[in-house]
Amino acid sequence: MMKKNIVLIGGSYGIGLEIAKKLHQRYALFILSRSSDGLDGLQLKHLPFDVQKDVPDMAALPETIDGLVYCPGTITLKAFRMIDSFTFREDMEVNYFGLVKVVKALQSRMTEGSNMVFFSTVAARTGMPFHTSISGAKGAVEGFARALAAEYAPRVRVNVIAPSLVNTPLASRLLNNENKIARMAERHPLKRVGDPRDIADLAVFLLSSENHWITGQVFGVDGGLSTLNLN
Repeated sequence: MMKKNIVLIGGSYGIGLEIAKKLHQRYALFILSRSSDGLDGLQLKHLPFDVQKDVPDMAALPETIDGLVYCPGTITLKAFRMIDSFTFREDMEVNYFGLVKVVKALQSRMTEGSNMVFFSTVAARTGMPFHTSISGAKGAVEGFARALAAEYAPRVRVNVIAPSLVNTPLASRLLNNENKIARMAERHPLKRVGDPRDIADLAVFLLSSENHWITGQVFGVDGGLSTLNLN
């Protein structure tokens, strides 16, 4: 049986890398990212790609695509008065306009019954100080995903994963010592920060044939932060 084709945008570190590790043996995996660091030993095809500068090389991608995952993201945590307009534009470019560009390029190759998985943040649903830029960008992702899911149903399913803080290189400055990790863990009802595997497990399920009847959803994988108040 031919393996299904999965395209993963941004898969060389953090959550994307964990998804790649879980997918590479069961699917034909194509990773588009700036770096191939961390991908040694995995069964996949890597294509150099900078979401802010490049367009996908369609000649190097399969004619049919069964799953698309868009991982690029940013973490801009500053007071609103300290954020310049360039930063707002950059966050939108990476998180939202880059996603739109990729979907525009690949949508005609998505097969019947295929899945798209995007990423948001817990802060798009739960108001948090110092998150205006990233919440705005990820809010755009959520709205886009719901509208796209409606437009492409029933042929293609579209879902979003909205994590809280996950211990990845992107979040390293927020989790660079044990005290910071402990403080961040205490904010969550489940008393720990996220691990990339927590997020990757759901992404793998949403891409699989076991996802028959889920589309247009935003899933909080956040240790209970967005829905539980234990105080």
